[in-house]
Amino acid sequence: MKSATAAATAFLLALTLTGCSQSSQPDDAERLQRFYDQQLAFGACDGYATTAGDETAIAARPEFRCARLEVPLDYGDPGGRTMKIAVLKAPARGERIGSLLLNPGGPGGPGMAMAAVGAKTWAASPVTERFDLIGFDPRGVGASTPAIDCFSDAETDAGEAVFPMASSVGRWTADDTRALVERCAERSGGTDVLEHVGTRDAVRDMDILRAALGDEKLSYLGQSYGTRLGPVYAETFPERVRAMVLDSAIDPHAGTVDRRITQFAGFQRAFDKMAADCATRPDCPLGTDPARATASFQQLTRSLADTPIEVQGHRLSFTDVWGAVTAGLYDSAAWPVITKGLTELRAGKGDTLVALGNAFGGRGPDGRWPNFAEAAYAINCMDEERRTPDEETELRRRLYAAAPYMDPGTGVEGARDACEFWPAPPTLGYPYAEGIRGLPQTLTIGITGDPATPYPGSRSLAETLGGTLLTVDGEQHTVALSPVSPCVNAIVADYLVDLKTPPAEARCTL
Repeated sequence: MKSATAAATAFLLALTLTGCSQSSQPDDAERLQRFYDQQLAFGACDGYATTAGDETAIAARPEFRCARLEVPLDYGDPGGRTMKIAVLKAPARGERIGSLLLNPGGPGGPGMAMAAVGAKTWAASPVTERFDLIGFDPRGVGASTPAIDCFSDAETDAGEAVFPMASSVGRWTADDTRALVERCAERSGGTDVLEHVGTRDAVRDMDILRAALGDEKLSYLGQSYGTRLGPVYAETFPERVRAMVLDSAIDPHAGTVDRRITQFAGFQRAFDKMAADCATRPDCPLGTDPARATASFQQLTRSLADTPIEVQGHRLSFTDVWGAVTAGLYDSAAWPVITKGLTELRAGKGDTLVALGNAFGGRGPDGRWPNFAEAAYAINCMDEERRTPDEETELRRRLYAAAPYMDPGTGVEGARDACEFWPAPPTLGYPYAEGIRGLPQTLTIGITGDPATPYPGSRSLAETLGGTLLTVDGEQHTVALSPVSPCVNAIVADYLVDLKTPPAEARCTL
């Protein structure tokens, strides 16, 4: 197998209980009531951070308060094992409407840090004046316990944190994928933990959190994967939704294969635009002809598939370079960093690419990694459609065709679904969130040049939910309440505070 950094692995993994709560039997509903009736004991946030980055964000404001929410591990057995969901509250600055739950995406992204950072970034927004920002690490993620854990920090630094994916380099066997599941189960608290980290369990946690916060209805802002979490909550508890902002949306109609192919085509488009921008600058490492940029990238990087180079104690392989470059494609503001990194690589160096990959993966200066990649792997195993080895190999072929810049030139054989020996079948199902009755107006935001969740997915989700679509012209992934767009910020604030949606076909420009 070829090595991959956690950043590259996290990106690969990021690509990618039906019915409603009333389906529980009466005795189960009674046993669940104790969870709904719990009072959150908010206190100091000491001990909640799991990485140096979290510590910096959470320690920034002493008024942040943290708590742990108790939820059933298995909603079919409310009297059995429980999990603890880590929660951070950034209190409203003025007269509060209620709580605003946040999810930054992933899957596997920690929401506590999103609330902490958001309290600073949105300090002048009507949103932080009227809402308590509530960041929570979904089950299996970050500071929630038990958390998914498959590899140590040292193993990740050594390039051993590898999750077989059609879009990655390498050949795997059934023994490889079986051993991976076994080690994750052993380090994460057992196979029953792995069986219950999917989206449909996570939205049940969100409803208990809503009740524990004292909110009659849910106000929510989710980005990327968070645009799956929100609609599945709406499907499950439509009568409990007050407002829902869904930023850079996943198409609820697209199954695993179609969505990944569409996504990788989006990243090839972003790569081509980055290369065209690079070609206008002196000494572009991809050359002056944008039509040959992919070939130039392949020539520069493919030798690393067999012969990685050592950089700052890391082995920099083709997958690492591809993952770091792709991380930079999420936002056009990072294109100059990609150019700098590839220029260094041409000279046999890789410091900038390692730094870019580490930043995307969340590695702290103390060497600690978040469990983002591991949690993404586990959640995807409970959400995504399973594939046979032949189907996964065919998917690899189609992904290389859709995004040739990611093709290492080593052939397509040996791809394998890392979830093939997962202890439970996936529970999400496709399509989802269709035909929801009684759902109030939602606000979906789609960015025209979004490579990770291409714009048509946002339009599809808005239509599926019968909600409003805000189109944003630009080249990045997610935008809600970031400082780059006062236009978007004003619309989001009007919607969350006053439930005022923009007119049909409203647009903003970055």
